[in-house]
Amino acid sequence: MLAIQIQKAGGPEALEAVDLAVPTPGPGQILIRHQAVGLNFIDTYHRSGLYPVPLPAVLGLEAAGVVEALGEGVTRFEIGDRVAYNGALGAYSEAAVVAADRAVKVPDAVSLETAAAALLKGMTAEFLVRRCFHVKPQDVVLVHAAAGGVGSILVQWCKALGASVIATVGSEAKAVIARDFGADHVILYRQDDVAARVAEITANQGVAVVYDGVGKDTFSASLKSLARRGMLVTFGNASGPAPPFSPLELVGKSLFLTRPKLFDYIVTTQELDDSAAALFAVLASGAVRIDIGQTFPLAEARAAHEALEARRTTGATVLLP
Repeated sequence: MLAIQIQKAGGPEALEAVDLAVPTPGPGQILIRHQAVGLNFIDTYHRSGLYPVPLPAVLGLEAAGVVEALGEGVTRFEIGDRVAYNGALGAYSEAAVVAADRAVKVPDAVSLETAAAALLKGMTAEFLVRRCFHVKPQDVVLVHAAAGGVGSILVQWCKALGASVIATVGSEAKAVIARDFGADHVILYRQDDVAARVAEITANQGVAVVYDGVGKDTFSASLKSLARRGMLVTFGNASGPAPPFSPLELVGKSLFLTRPKLFDYIVTTQELDDSAAALFAVLASGAVRIDIGQTFPLAEARAAHEALEARRTTGATVLLP
């Protein structure tokens, strides 16, 4: 089967197409024949070595497909079930073996391409707005990279919860996308002073929470944009890791700072199922839609990484085996 792996950390050129044997599921595992593979920024962190992984490694944490074989003792699924998973390396392949208790069934109302595009990003948005910081009606929130995969879901989910959303984007074209997703205000972060614009929009009150998946380029402005007792949720490093800082910088307005990751919020199978159910519910209701901005053949994963890191993508990106 076709798979995309790395022998060593590096740039997109480190991605290699290889032919591997189709794996056999062991006890408690299922074999999934992939129909769509999700592309996520964390994949670039694994490839570059920012988040080291054992090498050689088939990259990718998210895919959707059909159960093709069951390992001993599996009762959670049947052959032919439509399923999706995230969190297990090896998704950049035509098929993969995963633990049955880390996969979820995909409702008939959700396409497998949408599931592959949405599960990791959507469950990330779920824990960010419902559990890491509980977004409430009338909250004002700031979402960076609002035209991207996670950002676009955050904008919509925060709006569905009754919040007012300030979005930052990198271009006029992406500003149109953010407004289409429901953003109340859009800031072009490359040409505007983000913190100054937030102060203007909020009458110097600041925002209750900042969702920052960009990192280095936005960290300072994110802190400055917070209201008293506000929370900065820095959950990604698209521009590089956030810079070192002193906790004393939080004192002025008694701020909170957290650096969470999804997998600490879906530790148990029940947490996984509950998060997926919440995501599928907002998708089914129409409160959140998933725009697949572009697709690439699995064999062209390198081009997909280049586009993602150059910020030439909008919405979600899917690799097709």
